Amino acid sequence: MDLDDTAARLGVPVEDVDRVHRLAGDRPSAPLPAKADAPAILDRLAVRPDDAAEIMAGWPDPGSPLWTPELRWLLDRSIALVRADLGGHGWLSPGPELPRDRGPAWRHLYVYAYLALVDVVRGYHRDHGIADAVSWVTLADLGRNLAIDRRMNREGWPVMQSWLTLHARGGIYELGRLQHHRGGTTIDLHIPESGPMTPEAVAASLDEARAFFPRHFPDERYTEFACGSWLLDPQLLEYLPGDSNIVQFQRRFELEPYEEPEGLDADVEAARFVFRTLTTPLDQLPRRTTLQRAIVDHLKAGRHWRWRRGRFPIQPPHRARPA
Repeated sequence: MDLDDTAARLGVPVEDVDRVHRLAGDRPSAPLPAKADAPAILDRLAVRPDDAAEIMAGWPDPGSPLWTPELRWLLDRSIALVRADLGGHGWLSPGPELPRDRGPAWRHLYVYAYLALVDVVRGYHRDHGIADAVSWVTLADLGRNLAIDRRMNREGWPVMQSWLTLHARGGIYELGRLQHHRGGTTIDLHIPESGPMTPEAVAASLDEARAFFPRHFPDERYTEFACGSWLLDPQLLEYLPGDSNIVQFQRRFELEPYEEPEGLDADVEAARFVFRTLTTPLDQLPRRTTLQRAIVDHLKAGRHWRWRRGRFPIQPPHRARPA
């Protein structure tokens, strides 16, 4: 195939197409589910009706005029690229960022890749004795992210398309309130948009993880939980009450020395998480909650949020029973 021509037709840099070509190679792809089964699968993946309708409208039927040869090539090689790293837990882009205004096939290409990998990763889960309920609640992050992207006027997807390869490879598991991300000797914690982050809910999720990983991944040895987030920025203590859920979450962690992360802007990430927008001017952002007011007032004062990383041991300190 002519990579330059394919890149030009996709409207992306040739380096991005070359990367997919190299990483996917001749590795096997995986078929999409039958179109007749897709609505029920999308429902299990918590995909909203408006997003599901778009996905079905762009379905890669044989002979569909929406699917050019270069789009079909990218879909097939993207599936192969992600499948080749089944069981992996590093950050992985499934392919180049596409011009999503060209229609549903372009907008949802990586959603179709995800759908093709659902059975693959569920097989990986079964091989590790993981309950089907955990599989589905973890994989249903697709619907959550599509809904967020719609609220963000399609600004959020470039990050999400890579984030969701963790789920499609068995690298992350949603256990109660938190998502738990395997890797090395550390379980990284992520906070999905799924309700209040109460200390009780956090503690229950951590306890579930303490039992989950030794049971299902006995060859892996995890010694600590960790988290990297602007939510761990101590500057939030200037604005939030001491009994707030965020402050109590912060207190679990011993922070590492601050280093400016390369390519990561905590101000942008705070806006993404709290307001679900990347372009709305500060004066137009809502101020309904204490956290919203904190983010806006801090930035209006010419200050910046910081991305902080912290950790704490997986096993809580032993407490002696009272005599």
